[in-house]
Amino acid sequence: MTPQASTAIAALDLTILHEPVEADQVVDGTPTTGSTTVTTFGELEVGVWEMTVGAMRDVESDEVFVVIAGRATVTFDADDRVMNLSPGSVARLAAGEQTVWTVTETIRKVYLAETQIAEMSIA
Repeated sequence: MTPQASTAIAALDLTILHEPVEADQVVDGTPTTGSTTVTTFGELEVGVWEMTVGAMRDVESDEVFVVIAGRATVTFDADDRVMNLSPGSVARLAAGEQTVWTVTETIRKVYLAETQIAEMSIA
């Protein structure tokens, strides 16, 4: 999906197809994830990502995102720091950080990430 310039979409209403999280990434439950690219902006990809209830390990891409629905925590392996996420949270992740996403209410975020990195991103 690539909207024309000067348009708007309803990110909460987008249909996102999900796939099960790879078995070696699952920490708890049977989470699924999915994403869709909305547009590009210079060297950035703008998209919407969603994860269902459960917990999974991830290696992060360099991105900024805004949570628009749901609740989760992100725990950073390096220092056990915990980021609490809920609607309205604006967050920054650095490439290479190893994390565990624990979703207690299906989470949906709008993200901005470098185009080549975004193509490899799970979370």
